[in-house]
Amino acid sequence: MSAIAQTVPISQLILQMATYQTSLTTPLGDSAMTPAKKRLDFNPYIFLSTVGKGREMVSFPKEGPIFAQGDSTDGLFFIQKGKVQLTVVSEAGKEAVLGILNEGDFFGEGGLADQPLRMSSAFAITDCTLLHVEKKAMMHALALEPRLSALFLKYLLKRNIRYQDDLVDQLFNSSEKRLARVLLLMAHFGNEGVTEMSVPKLSQETLADMVGTTRSRVCFFMNRFRKLGFIDYKPGGNVRINSSLLNVVLNDEDGPSLFPDPTSRVNKKTAPLTSPGAPREKDRAKRPPLPSFERRRN
Repeated sequence: MSAIAQTVPISQLILQMATYQTSLTTPLGDSAMTPAKKRLDFNPYIFLSTVGKGREMVSFPKEGPIFAQGDSTDGLFFIQKGKVQLTVVSEAGKEAVLGILNEGDFFGEGGLADQPLRMSSAFAITDCTLLHVEKKAMMHALALEPRLSALFLKYLLKRNIRYQDDLVDQLFNSSEKRLARVLLLMAHFGNEGVTEMSVPKLSQETLADMVGTTRSRVCFFMNRFRKLGFIDYKPGGNVRINSSLLNVVLNDEDGPSLFPDPTSRVNKKTAPLTSPGAPREKDRAKRPPLPSFERRRN
């Protein structure tokens, strides 16, 4: 089963922000109390793309570590350029992939809710440029600037919804659909006007961790996706995703699979029947389609 990220509860972050706001007594840096006109000119995107007191740009090479699980928290990061992978290791030494982050994503915000240590590790999949914001500077800005607070809260809510979708997807969809969904999400196919994009080179072990299946299944489905023209490998190892891959996600759950799972030993004749009084398989909850995908289907 794929790992679901252990995130700080949104309510805890909101409570921490409110507590900080009530205890605010002195200004800090360029987020200090300013006249009303200047406050109205505040742009959260400029704040998150420029340096200042408590904010600095940092660069990491491809496959370079950003922080490790167990490190002390020292603020959060905002991705300016590149892709970042989050992983977690259990006490038994088993590693799981929590997610792949892209430009415009926050990560490492646990310290804002007084989380003393990093709960996961982060490293750069590609060359990355990140904005590092210290906890005190971020909390002060969130308390003073409603537009920044709204932007940050919206991001946290969207990510929370994404994790819920991941869990439902894991519970009810086949491994081939989960793999197709992961590839589509990484390629930003939910964005309007996007018909073809590529994702960075990832090992089949990493994809298997993200999907919650075995490497052999990932290998089989990736080869079939390529033969059917759903994906293509570009020079350098990147994978080009075509819009036709959407057919795998939208394929009727109760109908036949686009490709049989070679590792499955269960067939319809030997599959156990549902217990008396239990809902029919076709009536069970199903994950809703990805954002904007239903419009494409119609």
